Amino acid sequence: MIQFICKSNTIFDTKKYLLNMLREIVKIDEDLCDGCGNCVPGCHEGALQIIDGKARLISELMCDGLGACIGHCPQDAISIEKREAEAYDETRVMEVMVSKGANTVIAHMKHLKEHNENELLEEAARYLEDNATVVEFDIRKVLLEVNNTVIPDRMPISAGCPGSMAQSAVHTPAATVFEPRISQRSELTHWPVQMHLINPSASHYKNADVLLAADCVAYTVPNFHGVYLRGNKLAIACPKLDHGTDIYIDKIRSLIDDANIRSLHVLVMEVPCCSGLSRMVQIARSQALKEIPVKVTVVTIQGEVLKSVNI
Repeated sequence: MIQFICKSNTIFDTKKYLLNMLREIVKIDEDLCDGCGNCVPGCHEGALQIIDGKARLISELMCDGLGACIGHCPQDAISIEKREAEAYDETRVMEVMVSKGANTVIAHMKHLKEHNENELLEEAARYLEDNATVVEFDIRKVLLEVNNTVIPDRMPISAGCPGSMAQSAVHTPAATVFEPRISQRSELTHWPVQMHLINPSASHYKNADVLLAADCVAYTVPNFHGVYLRGNKLAIACPKLDHGTDIYIDKIRSLIDDANIRSLHVLVMEVPCCSGLSRMVQIARSQALKEIPVKVTVVTIQGEVLKSVNI
């Protein structure tokens, strides 16, 4: 959560500020702006950048409206406007950023990343994925640039969700085993497991440790049953392909409050669209009356753990 410190040193919540007060914010007249860049050092929040030859406000969230940048503009292209500000809406911001081109989007998303606005960054990535067929640039190049990732020469460049891009998972061949393999038993103890079908009031979820896994995980992680599923009750979902996922948030909240689950482990893939599952959990958790431990584990397409964090 970003906080502002006002002159009285009183700390107040940004979201409440956006919801309940008139807000002063920078306005740039692009017809007057000559891209000199004099305004950028005056913006201590880093919300201004020169992109494609024009000064651009890359993050309304970080603009404090003090207007320190105005005195540095020789063209009088910057002014302050006062308006009733709504709750910050990353989707609406992305609509504006996309209209200004790929470089503006990259600058905006990097700005969010630098200020640890991870939820907003995920929302921005999801907006690009959902609109990949209509934006006028390659969203995968944008996402890779934001993540400081080099595009391999062998990887074709095309528009579309980076999570659905065809690629090969390379594994080191296992040593030859001459003894008969012992079949691993399933650790699944109940049915159904798909989020649309589960009943949070079912007895098997009562006071249980719950594993909420993205659909693809079990096909990727070789020891899914033995390491992740054992001792846990399962629910699965795909935040990108499932429809009507709003009900998922209410079901997760019901698992926390009504089923009184002890803990929740969210297991997702590294692709950006998969992050929607952990986002649903965070929303449900904020609505729940009870606090429970929540862990998010992200795995690669090779089945290796990329990160595991408590949230």
